[in-house]
Amino acid sequence: MTIAITAELAFHLEEPTDVLLQFEAAAIPEQRIVSASTVLSKGFAIARVPSQHAIGERIWVRAEGDYLVEYTAEIAPSRIIADLASLDRIDPRNLPGEATEYLFASRYCQSELFQDFTQQTFGHLNGGAKVAAMQDWLFANFRYEPGSSNASTSAVESFQQQCGICRDFAHVLISFARAAAIPARYVSCYAPGVSPQDFHAVAEVFLADPGVQGGGAWHLVDPTRMADPARTVKIGVGRDAADVSFLTVFGKARFDKTQVCAREKST
Repeated sequence: MTIAITAELAFHLEEPTDVLLQFEAAAIPEQRIVSASTVLSKGFAIARVPSQHAIGERIWVRAEGDYLVEYTAEIAPSRIIADLASLDRIDPRNLPGEATEYLFASRYCQSELFQDFTQQTFGHLNGGAKVAAMQDWLFANFRYEPGSSNASTSAVESFQQQCGICRDFAHVLISFARAAAIPARYVSCYAPGVSPQDFHAVAEVFLADPGVQGGGAWHLVDPTRMADPARTVKIGVGRDAADVSFLTVFGKARFDKTQVCAREKST
């Protein structure tokens, strides 16, 4: 099974401006890049740098005027999917440094404000069963509503409104998990089945690795339930959406277009 991806971005820069892009599928063991092509408009300078934890790459562009990004790829995911509810929690004192940093509150995920709620609502559960219950709660109580949030909406605001898009669902689940001392991070991705088609966001939680005695691993969780973890293609990971935005502009810009398609292709 491969996932065929196309993505196109168009924007206008009023003056010479630095732009940070992150839209390519990450070259990591759990997903094989069968083919990929990136076409960028000409600019003053282009440079590639590793993304968070070397999962994917970011592209720095300095340009002016109209700018177009075109990306096509075929990716073959091959990750092992565990039964989330059966996974044990790893005691905080046994967490690796890579996971420990994802226990802390971040710009959009004010996890410390959710401690009372998560204890009252999910305190009787443990580990993966607790995360599965958080996912179920969000799916039952939140509405997926395009246009109900914006780039500044935080997990607290989404929780109060009980609606949002994939970004908001992920932020709230991440906040719940961190409040319960379970490391959680934000994952930008492509996934078939997402409607409307766009860059997608899910969460990833650090729990026991069923294949390694005493080990831990990151496990994908989508509270919107639109993305199948087995068919999800990772772009990058971070503390929240600010770390893995597909487009970050350091100046004035007009965003003209985004078009994304991810579909399963039989092999």
